[in-house]
Amino acid sequence: MKIRKITAWRVELPLHEGNYKWSGGKSVTVFDSTVVKVETACGRVGWGEVCPLGPAYLPAYAAGVRAGLAELGPHLLGCDPRELDKLNRRMDAVLKGHPYVKSAVDMACWDLLGQWANTPLCELLGGRYGADITLYRAISQESPAEMAAKVAGYRAEGYRRFQLKVGGDAVEDIARIKAVSQQLQPGDRLDADANTGWRLHDAMRVVRGVADVDVYIEQPCATYEECLSIRRQTTHPFVLDEVVDSLDVILRGRADLAMDMVNIKISKFGGLTRARQARDLCASLGIAMIVEDSWGGDIVTAAIAHLAHSTPTEMLFAATDFNSYVTRTIAEGAPHRQQGRLAAGTEPGLGVCPLESGFGPPALVIE
Repeated sequence: MKIRKITAWRVELPLHEGNYKWSGGKSVTVFDSTVVKVETACGRVGWGEVCPLGPAYLPAYAAGVRAGLAELGPHLLGCDPRELDKLNRRMDAVLKGHPYVKSAVDMACWDLLGQWANTPLCELLGGRYGADITLYRAISQESPAEMAAKVAGYRAEGYRRFQLKVGGDAVEDIARIKAVSQQLQPGDRLDADANTGWRLHDAMRVVRGVADVDVYIEQPCATYEECLSIRRQTTHPFVLDEVVDSLDVILRGRADLAMDMVNIKISKFGGLTRARQARDLCASLGIAMIVEDSWGGDIVTAAIAHLAHSTPTEMLFAATDFNSYVTRTIAEGAPHRQQGRLAAGTEPGLGVCPLESGFGPPALVIE
């Protein structure tokens, strides 16, 4: 099996709630996703997707995916998509860094491997744990009262994990956390995610101001060292996300006792191959995980479901169902939320059938 053609489309994903806001006044109204199709000489087709959370979240942006693929793609023609480690070494050799560019290609090749093996990806990624997995719901940054009001509606949809977008003014963030916490019921969990938005002094004010609240603190500051400083001065469960982009950081964090949990985003690591390595390392070290991606539609949601469903249940805090946040369906066969939970598909590979006819002209064709 050899890669003979790579095609990429730009696909817009509008949001049900109109926009999505997080720290620093950043927001997105329509997500710019890139869908990638990898075709082989024997006629098999694999699909991938990557969708940065705007250009000001991680060092990644939507147009950069397509530009990077134009540089990377010609070097992958003739490669065997089933040889995932070899393929990733090839991608790293011809394009230094830019892991998000490589993510959709790697995902599509996993899809091809699963189809060739006639096996769902979760079984190839480690085996299916349980009947389904727990989801969390992100609460876009609004006033304390508006954010608290959303909890009841999300709980009615089955969610019991809530990720609160903070990282703004310290006084208002304390109010946000307290207002939402008052809406929680037994069994609910609350994660206050600052997305690197606090300075050290404000992060300290917030963690002291909510010392009596049962809340996880996620990525309060921009750097690992700053987050470690806050970690050492709070008793709250602590989550690292944006700075966790390699096995080295996970090992360093474990040695420093810098976190209780990490957020593994597929594209941040460069695809399912490296995200799986990070997942397995965390599981072996006893570090709990959120499994997700920066954003995406049905294809990304399917990949998240397979990686999360193959994660040991006791190590998985939650995953994300991005296709429930957006108004557009881009693939049939993708998993969908059922009462706040998600199950990976049982069809071979990712198990999705993208609606290619609705994508319009390709942004890029390499053959």
